[in-house]
Amino acid sequence: MSVKAESIEFNVPEYMQGVGRRARAAARAIGRADSGMKDAALRAIATAIEEAAATLQAENEKDLAAGREHGLDAALLDRLELNDARIAAMAEGLREIALLPDPVGSISNMSYRPSGIQVGRMRVPLGVIGIIYESRPNVTADAAGLCLKSGNAAILRGGSEALHSNQAIATCIHAGLTAAELPDAAVQVVETTDRAAVGELIRMQEFVDVIVPRGGKGLIERISAEARVPVIKHLHGVCHTYIDDHADLDKAIRVAFNAKTQRYGTCNTMETLLVAKGIAALVLPPLAELYREEGVELRGCEATRAILADINAATEADWDEEYLAPILSIRVVDDLDGAMDHITRHGSNHTDVIITESLSRAQRFLHEVDSSSVMVNASSRFADGFEYGLGAEIGISTDKLHARGPVGLEGLTTQKYIVLGDGHIRT
Repeated sequence: MSVKAESIEFNVPEYMQGVGRRARAAARAIGRADSGMKDAALRAIATAIEEAAATLQAENEKDLAAGREHGLDAALLDRLELNDARIAAMAEGLREIALLPDPVGSISNMSYRPSGIQVGRMRVPLGVIGIIYESRPNVTADAAGLCLKSGNAAILRGGSEALHSNQAIATCIHAGLTAAELPDAAVQVVETTDRAAVGELIRMQEFVDVIVPRGGKGLIERISAEARVPVIKHLHGVCHTYIDDHADLDKAIRVAFNAKTQRYGTCNTMETLLVAKGIAALVLPPLAELYREEGVELRGCEATRAILADINAATEADWDEEYLAPILSIRVVDDLDGAMDHITRHGSNHTDVIITESLSRAQRFLHEVDSSSVMVNASSRFADGFEYGLGAEIGISTDKLHARGPVGLEGLTTQKYIVLGDGHIRT
């Protein structure tokens, strides 16, 4: 099978094998690069992105125009857009990563054994990381930065809807790598939009050490089912905010409003609001008024509609839905146990929040809710690598092995045992 990208004919399997070979060779070079070289590359990439802002926006406008022509909805167009603030944020994120401690080579738990040897653990790169993502072109810069800092080579396969944006960012990345005298194959952006390239990438065990898919549930389910390479993933983000009957009313309204409306098209946006019946009549009317002013469609259970008579009825399917849109489902529950039961049945193990002034209830929620991020009195929109101090994130994992939550530098490394001796032999 062959495809055409930028007027060049590609045989997809042959092309991807070449990408894999170059990535494996580059992984050795980037893996032995010192922190100074990696940080210099990150700063150079950030500068190149800032200097190319006009070009990036021009290329991004081509993608936006094509997206509008093909009927992409508002949430997807929002994810796709590169405006001044997002370009500046890409550069800022890269500089933040450069300032972070380099995890590679750090040694922990070094101790003497009775035999006289010393045993410890050293943090090392994973090797080659394949990242498959949709819509958001800023992922290209974030992923490149995190992979470089953690000593990994990266193969990036963005969605066809962001082709021009991703290629323009790739040009900036390669300029920064060259300036720092690192191989430009350390970050490769796949040039073809043929879906066969994804199939090749997730099966290249000899070249790729881990796959990180970022996108819709369908994409991630496909990758998880077909990959022969280990996958770090989350399927979807059905995030909950529970307003306890011991909540501060003003605090609850402020947090619940932000969790839904600060941005709609992200996996850490609240999709279901749970409210204790003891406070529902007090908190729901003022919240509903704020949501209406923002154009948010509300769907409620029977008890919710007894308080908010003019909203739509929620169906059973709504409790499992990641809307990524100005739609919110609301359920009135009896108490904390009722909220946690709902989260257990319908949650996605992503991010769940309790609003309460009760320390004991907050502690129960933290201990008993099995999600990658669990919060007290804070918006779920904080479940983000940048907000957690990781500089950026390569994705959010709801798995338990090997990384969980926002995956930053440490999540892109592993550990190996090291042993120091002085001619020791085992008897």
